[in-house]
Amino acid sequence: MTALLGGCDAPSKTPTPPVVFADMVLHNGVVATVDDAFGNVQAIAVKGHEIIAVGSNEEIRVYINADTQVIDLAGRMAMPGFIEGHGHFMSLGRSKQILDLTDITSWQQAVSRVAVAVDSAEPGEWIFGRGWHQDKWEQVPEGAIDGVPLNNTLNLISPNNPVLLGHASGHAAFANDAALQAAGITDATADPEGGTILRAENGRATGLLRETAQRLVASAGAEYESQRSDEEVERLKREQVFLASAEALANGVTSFQDAGADFSTIDFFKQLESEGALPIRLYVMVRGETNAQMEQLLPSYLMPAEENDFLTVRSIKRQLDGALGAHGAWLLEPYVDLPSTSGLVLESVEDIEETARLAVKFGYQVNTHAIGDRANRETLDLYERAFTSAQSTAENSGQSVVKDFRWRVEHAQHIDPADVPRFGELGIIAAIQGVHGTSDGPWVPSRLGEKRTKLTSYPWRDLIDSGAVLANGTDVPVEAIDPIASYYASVSRMTKNGEKFHPQQSMTRAEALASYTINNAYAAFEEAHKGSLTPGKLADIAVLSQNILSVDEEQIPNTEVEMTIVAGQVRYER
Repeated sequence: MTALLGGCDAPSKTPTPPVVFADMVLHNGVVATVDDAFGNVQAIAVKGHEIIAVGSNEEIRVYINADTQVIDLAGRMAMPGFIEGHGHFMSLGRSKQILDLTDITSWQQAVSRVAVAVDSAEPGEWIFGRGWHQDKWEQVPEGAIDGVPLNNTLNLISPNNPVLLGHASGHAAFANDAALQAAGITDATADPEGGTILRAENGRATGLLRETAQRLVASAGAEYESQRSDEEVERLKREQVFLASAEALANGVTSFQDAGADFSTIDFFKQLESEGALPIRLYVMVRGETNAQMEQLLPSYLMPAEENDFLTVRSIKRQLDGALGAHGAWLLEPYVDLPSTSGLVLESVEDIEETARLAVKFGYQVNTHAIGDRANRETLDLYERAFTSAQSTAENSGQSVVKDFRWRVEHAQHIDPADVPRFGELGIIAAIQGVHGTSDGPWVPSRLGEKRTKLTSYPWRDLIDSGAVLANGTDVPVEAIDPIASYYASVSRMTKNGEKFHPQQSMTRAEALASYTINNAYAAFEEAHKGSLTPGKLADIAVLSQNILSVDEEQIPNTEVEMTIVAGQVRYER
């Protein structure tokens, strides 16, 4: 599947009236339908939660009566609502409830924000934060190990309050001594499988916890939070949904592909859907459950997309490796700046392979986190084995061969050139995040070296040219849930330091728009319902201040989301 947006206007194929009158009409704009049958038109008509017509102003005028809500686009752009292709929904909500460290440019700023929180905290109360990234600081703190400071300053300002600060990537965390003690971590504690407790030369734990090691302290933090009443827990969870949804809607996002929720969280979502309390549509990947649990419960949790659905469940999320920034991505060769390691394996190939067997058995999609080139190759290999086994089983039982798997590799950041064509050949979707390429670009060569970076890093053009489908997102809260920023990164590869990161791998504007709309819908088996402004599909629409398909490239980041419409209802207006 490739980008479906035509490059020029096409004649309307809207049915000729008489027809029913519309509840809402948007006209006098540039309506990018992302459907080659319609192209770019001027107006769109909505009845209930569905699109009933698109076309010229004149063609759509006949759908208007005295009861129709008429929105004058005044030259602005209307497009399918953005679909967040990979994010963490409840984590986004939680990130709004804890310390925000996404904008800090130094370690001292993090310490200062913790100090303010300590001033108003009770002794023993935990302090949580998220969003720091050492490669985005203006300078490395004195005495740092692997580019990360010791926790001495945190200990000074917070001796009695455990502090846990998550890395922007989610693949590391930083803890003060009070948090380490609460988790029972001492200098002698062994590294857990798939994780590292970073230590100084004298063996002292520095406070940095890579990959699975951070779970040791996170578990202690969760135990502290479990002291809350059931009512308080429920209130905070609902607040997280409200905060995450509000942030998504303000950015033109109408559907959110949630990269990981356990069965209890899915039960919570089901309750909200039954109440009509989900403001945006969720496509949820089952995460954090054992194969034994999934063998028993997957059949009862299967929820394919239906008309005007706000919750679908038909995929499983697994995680093979970690993140490049935390030296956790699994590489074919060692890190340039840390040659003692080639990364970490967080969940074994064998265990994921068993999940793949269950997915085939119960009709689920498999979405595996793979960042390093070794992790991508291993994921492709195990997918290919699963496909071969499924097809062999089908043939031996006299059934038709299974073809439409649509399994995904989440992130697909660093891929050996020999493996790039395999995505298209196997029908595997590359669920990338455009903004990661430009956010990480300035420091990726420090991990991989210049040559390996050019050959393997974020090869979007090579993937598209070889026939792969690219689905786009932000991995929020790792990055802000800002599709305009990710769209701009996808077409420009422009980094914050003013240099383009291997721009030969850029997408065209039409490809980037498709990657955020129809491709994401396809990646969730939902292209019959959403992803384009096609009559009969859901009226999920984003209105932008300018046409991102034609405005000067450097002006794209200045685009504002003016309005977000879900199921024919205005849910956000700037």
